[in-house]
Amino acid sequence: MIRPEDASADLDHHAPGGEVPALGADDLERLRREVARWHAGPVADAERKVPPRRARLVTWSDRDVPALATPLDAGLDYARDLGLPGEYPFTRGVQPTMYRGKPWTMRMFAGFGTPEQTNERFRYLLSQGQTGLSTAFDFPTLMGYDSDSPRALGEVGMCGVAIDTLDDMDKLFAGIPLEGVPTSMPINGPAVVLLAFYVALADQRGIARDRIGGTVQNDCLKEFIAQHAWLVPPRPAMRIVTDMIEFCTREAPRWNTVSISGYHIREAGATAGQELAFTLADGLAYVESCLERGLDVDDFAPRLSFFFDVHNDFFEEIAKFRAARRVWARCMKERYGAKKAESMKLRTHAQTAGVSLTAQQPYNNVVRVALQAMAAVLGGTQSLHTNSLDETYALPTEEAVTIALRTQQIILEETGVANTIDPLGGSYYVEWLTSRLEEEALATIRRIDEMGGMVTAIEKGYPQREIAASSYRFQRQLEDGERVMVGLNAHVQESSARVPLLRIDEEVQRRQGASLARVKAARDAGRVEATLRGVADAAAGSANVVPAIIDAAKAYATEQEICDVLRGVMGTYTDPAEF
Repeated sequence: MIRPEDASADLDHHAPGGEVPALGADDLERLRREVARWHAGPVADAERKVPPRRARLVTWSDRDVPALATPLDAGLDYARDLGLPGEYPFTRGVQPTMYRGKPWTMRMFAGFGTPEQTNERFRYLLSQGQTGLSTAFDFPTLMGYDSDSPRALGEVGMCGVAIDTLDDMDKLFAGIPLEGVPTSMPINGPAVVLLAFYVALADQRGIARDRIGGTVQNDCLKEFIAQHAWLVPPRPAMRIVTDMIEFCTREAPRWNTVSISGYHIREAGATAGQELAFTLADGLAYVESCLERGLDVDDFAPRLSFFFDVHNDFFEEIAKFRAARRVWARCMKERYGAKKAESMKLRTHAQTAGVSLTAQQPYNNVVRVALQAMAAVLGGTQSLHTNSLDETYALPTEEAVTIALRTQQIILEETGVANTIDPLGGSYYVEWLTSRLEEEALATIRRIDEMGGMVTAIEKGYPQREIAASSYRFQRQLEDGERVMVGLNAHVQESSARVPLLRIDEEVQRRQGASLARVKAARDAGRVEATLRGVADAAAGSANVVPAIIDAAKAYATEQEICDVLRGVMGTYTDPAEF
């Protein structure tokens, strides 16, 4: 909190005359009268000559906004609502110096074809100044199937890299120091298997588990809400996530055990407020599951992280990040009794909005991504991926992904926005939006609490229905012209620019299948069978499943073999298709 003497000293140093006038009740009442006069006079006169360009001027999430924000709208208590960067409630940032010291991690999402091909892209990006890795897995891997499965036909390596065994993980990170480059693995249902492969690889290379750093997305709840790449039903999925948090808290303390993801919720059609609310509610559910396990909140909470979308509405997205930090800090302190500052900090990765990219006039996407990335930086993200202009057609080419990376580097090095901390803090409009988003999130969280928590709410289809309704409303507005996307329903051209495309050779499936066959032929079948029995016993009982899965990984059991054991013991899930 800000001490009065600290605030006074700071103001004496910076303000002309050594004082900053405060607005008292009389000042606010005078301002209220002046604003009313201004609306009735100059604004009304101007609008008679030049009417508003639309009947409603709203945020991208359909929230009506004031024509002009003033202290009457912000309603700001500085010490309570803002504080200082690196201090509770962290509205202005989770680190005291933010990007004046360490820039955000530039982490481009990459993966296609075989592990060797993706390793080449990783090395290229690191050579171009990328500071962290993020692995895109193909759809069979995301669903827990091997490359030789009939379910994988036509999908191997197409939209990400195929990872079947520990051997593939070794090839994927060949020549890359696991202890030196933080790695993100955006995978959810089979996340426990990919984490086991990574830990097993570190063990093989003689790297202590407490030296590896990175993130596994591991957010089972958002899968049931939005993305639908699950492995087992919600309650056993929560058990596996809790096992992973418990294991990493004890064995791999630098590992971010869950990246609680609003990104896919937003991409499914949620508004900014819904993304914020459902993501935070998912996070609270993980906290409560760990507390029920008997873990201390200050032991595991510092390694929970988040992942947010950055959409088109510049100020709304900035406000969303600020509101997220404030709500999370208050929940962790007041609801769960966290004592460490690190437990209250919402640390987040961000990615520009894939759903905002258009196939029409694809070079417009460069502009969209630049503005979205700027919003993420002004919002205070810790890590950022920028989408490539060609992603509506295919996986990005090397040239397109370089432009996306250069976008971040230009923002850091040339714009000046990283030289000061939270430059939009105190903006009446930004503070008004921050408070409105906070109020909306808290109201939704209260409703979820009344239902019995997030797992029950998902089982009842509540978040799914809310997102479907928002998505439908947006699509109707787009088709009716109430919402404008340049090049799509306004400023349309007859022909669009052609862009070079990255094409994945269909030989990938054959090569990956042959590689998998060699691994299976060389491994000890008896050891594989024994370790898979160990996985089944752990899953059927109360033991933590992670050590057993690491043992299976070291025996070169495949991802699908391990996942099939989990599915067999814990069951499968069918979407109730709530609308």
